[in-house]
Amino acid sequence: VQLQASGGGLVQNGGSLRLSCAASGRTFSSYAMGWFRQAPGKEREFVAAISWNGHSTFYADSVKGRCTISRDNAKNTVYLQMNRLKPEDTAVYYCAADRQPWRSVVPVIRTSFDSWGQGTLVTVSS
Repeated sequence: VQLQASGGGLVQNGGSLRLSCAASGRTFSSYAMGWFRQAPGKEREFVAAISWNGHSTFYADSVKGRCTISRDNAKNTVYLQMNRLKPEDTAVYYCAADRQPWRSVVPVIRTSFDSWGQGTLVTVSS
């Protein structure tokens, strides 16, 4: 599957952004989707994931209550709404597709995902 992330940019501390990830090449609605991020000099880390049917979500503690992941299966797109952004949210954000269809639990580890977008940079100024 091909994934194209967009929506990153420069935002002030406390601001909001909505990231989008458009998918093609595979039955989007059959696979869970996730967002990860990688800050300079750090490992790529999990941010949020949503089940294939959109009924279940899971968030990293660092973004819980500030971010919302959603999907529109008719548009083959997954979103990440980020509010109350902090400078420590600065990173390249990657969307990813689950390697297994119709997974019964929301995947949260990197190895559960086999397709990755190119990343979109989010910079939060203090």
